[in-house]
Amino acid sequence: MPRKNQPRPITYKQAGVDIDAGEEMVRRIAPLVKRTYTPRVVDELGGFAGLFSLDFAERLLKRNYKDPVLVACTDGVGTKLKVAIGADKLDSVGIDLVAMSVNDLICVGAEPLFFLDYLAVGQLAPERMVEIVKGISTGCLESNCALLGGETAEMPDFYKPSEFDMAGFAVGVVERDRIIDGGKTRVGDVAIAIASDGLHSNGYGLARRVLLERARYKYGSKPPLLGGASVGEEMLRPTKIYVRGVMNVLKKYKIKQVVKAMAHITGGGLPGNLPRVLPEGLTVRVKRNSWEAPGVFKLIAAKGPVDSIEMMRVFNMGVGFVMIVAPAFVSSVMTELTKTNLRCWVLGKVKKGGPDLQWA
Repeated sequence: MPRKNQPRPITYKQAGVDIDAGEEMVRRIAPLVKRTYTPRVVDELGGFAGLFSLDFAERLLKRNYKDPVLVACTDGVGTKLKVAIGADKLDSVGIDLVAMSVNDLICVGAEPLFFLDYLAVGQLAPERMVEIVKGISTGCLESNCALLGGETAEMPDFYKPSEFDMAGFAVGVVERDRIIDGGKTRVGDVAIAIASDGLHSNGYGLARRVLLERARYKYGSKPPLLGGASVGEEMLRPTKIYVRGVMNVLKKYKIKQVVKAMAHITGGGLPGNLPRVLPEGLTVRVKRNSWEAPGVFKLIAAKGPVDSIEMMRVFNMGVGFVMIVAPAFVSSVMTELTKTNLRCWVLGKVKKGGPDLQWA
């Protein structure tokens, strides 16, 4: 019994952290984690870290790496989370989290191996966290990588009860002599664009300002330019994962250096991302009329209004990924990409110039 005039004992739960809820969450997400495991995950041991074998133990699946190089990426989802929280739809931002890292990873030719996540929440509600982890698990399945581990931190002093933030970490591997760094790009090589699924996970500060504040759309609003989709559905459409298509292309050409450079088109759009993978003195002459921007970008431009140069600098404008390939292999590469349901087209050609893109 506490002495007279002494405060009663306080618990961690009263301070805002629910240990029981954390244990319940771990129990619920276990199957979502397990379904991503590949034969390289070392699952026999419990403890404080995930274990992953670089190669397969089975002779049939063995990679026989000669000079493997590990590749790592980390990213988040940004203020797209505010849309997810506002619309109370949390099942897709986990896919975004995986996509933002693995799409970067494959730009150097690396095969994704495993993924880890970090979630920081105001209040740990197991059912809401399961929705997020379900998306992360789905993204890992689409990327052929294992969800090896993660951390969930309940931080009531930092976040409101419904708020959360998250970060993701991906690790992959590539043979040293198969690293793609853009250095072999030559004049005459062809840039192939691969379509995005919309906004992906960039530019949401501007998108929210225009669509939700200035135009005052509700999440359920259905402007004609969105082709029947609601504003909420369009803003929460997951980032496209390009792993399978790109890996299929790279596996098809194991000897020839067909793919010269690759770029994930994120914040900064085409002008900010494509030049990053080109050698000094080279640029891409982009054919403006080779594609039509999806309706969501037209809507933002009209309702802002936002001028075309700013739109190109902020958003992907319908181009989510670019591969620069040798001209003789353009048709075969595009055929391989379409096998994984990726829509692609010739974006332009490599020319002398730079550092800015050229526009035709």
